[in-house]
Amino acid sequence: MSLALVTGAPGWLGTRLVRALAEGLPDVARFADVPPREIRVLAHPSADTSALEAIRGSVTIVRGDVCEPSSLTPLFGMGAGATLFHAAGVIHPTRGIRELHRVNEEGTRNLVDAAARAGVHRFVHVSSNSPIGTNPRPDHVFDEEAPYAPYLSYGRSKQRAEQIVNAAGEAGVLETVIVRPPWFYGPDQPERQSRFFRMVRDGKAPIVGSGENRRSMAYVDNICQGLLLCEAVPGAKGRTYWIADARPYPMNEIVDTIEAVMEQDFQIRVAHTRRRLPGLASEVALAFDKLIQGLGLYVPEIHVLSEMNKTIACSIERARSELGYEPRLELREGMRRSIRWMLDAGEPL
Repeated sequence: MSLALVTGAPGWLGTRLVRALAEGLPDVARFADVPPREIRVLAHPSADTSALEAIRGSVTIVRGDVCEPSSLTPLFGMGAGATLFHAAGVIHPTRGIRELHRVNEEGTRNLVDAAARAGVHRFVHVSSNSPIGTNPRPDHVFDEEAPYAPYLSYGRSKQRAEQIVNAAGEAGVLETVIVRPPWFYGPDQPERQSRFFRMVRDGKAPIVGSGENRRSMAYVDNICQGLLLCEAVPGAKGRTYWIADARPYPMNEIVDTIEAVMEQDFQIRVAHTRRRLPGLASEVALAFDKLIQGLGLYVPEIHVLSEMNKTIACSIERARSELGYEPRLELREGMRRSIRWMLDAGEPL
């Protein structure tokens, strides 16, 4: 059996990826039935791995920390020829800005070095939209040729991680592929996403400015399809791909869709109101965010507010043409499955 190594589980995307590797992607014909393979998952020593333990298949959990090189040895044992899917990372640090660079940058370097020593064949790295920043115009979309313009400290840490991965690929020590998913959604979601749904239900979802700024989003199984294609397609070597839903969505549409799914599919009463703020609110939040991050601090609510009037939109045409990627889920069905998962998991809604 081929060996897949995964970091970032039991995180949101990492857990979903392990499930896709072990059980397939029912919505994608190519990956609906996947051959048995050995899957080895790096989980932090303090992580609750019960969700991973429930996945069918040959899944082995090893404890380690990307920031501690000596702890990575069990992950890479007999790893020659394996594929490493690197989905571990910090988005909203709890210990200040230094945590972003320690995990996202230095942790990636540790994994690249360990993977090269072990003879890993292909390193598929999960990046972000943040190294590229926000679109310069409302009608603009990013492609893979867009220059780096990182959005604050998180964006800088992910840019440096991309550069580490690309350098390893250019040196020939690993085959590398970079995937840039934007804001993603779907089952196995963390509390912050569940909280957003409850805000929509209660009429407290923030709409900053007109709400017509567009956001590319990616249903988690669409991202998993892209990651599996990045392993399977030989020509993906050395390439970078935006992986997202078929089109960007205006913020108004995102909130309207969540309301409609709650009300029409699950008979959940919604308030049908918004917490409307002027566009200036995001600009003030951005100025404050820059100030406090410059002091090494991080406040997630301020950071999220700073982005709320921005367009962050990308094109998936390269992934379509080179990988054969085709997102099977769009916003309404993806949100329906997200809320179904919340209810089945006993999440309060």
